[in-house]
Amino acid sequence: MVEYSQSALDQTFAALADPTRRAIVARLMEGEARVTEVAAPFDMSLNAVSKHLKVLERAGLVDRRVQGREHRLALVAAPLDQAADWIEDKLAFWHRRLDALEQHLLDKKNRRKKEKRP
Repeated sequence: MVEYSQSALDQTFAALADPTRRAIVARLMEGEARVTEVAAPFDMSLNAVSKHLKVLERAGLVDRRVQGREHRLALVAAPLDQAADWIEDKLAFWHRRLDALEQHLLDKKNRRKKEKRP
């Protein structure tokens, strides 16, 4: 089983829980951007977008690089990869459990068929 930092996962999932932050992550998946470019599509103040960016930065999802007066943002994929791995582990567990349930139900159905035969 893969070990995950619970705190890092908590921060990643908390950061991604908000649709605005997910939209920012989606935008940064296209490539690096200035803060003003990231903020442009949102109907909120630059200050409000900056608060969302701070959450993403604390979660390690966004890296900020300052060039003069410009703040450039880039997506950091590692926390997303860790979250995806965690989800994959849980999916594998449930697939095994559902496969076992399916097999149990098929076995039960086959036993009933055999019992009904004369």
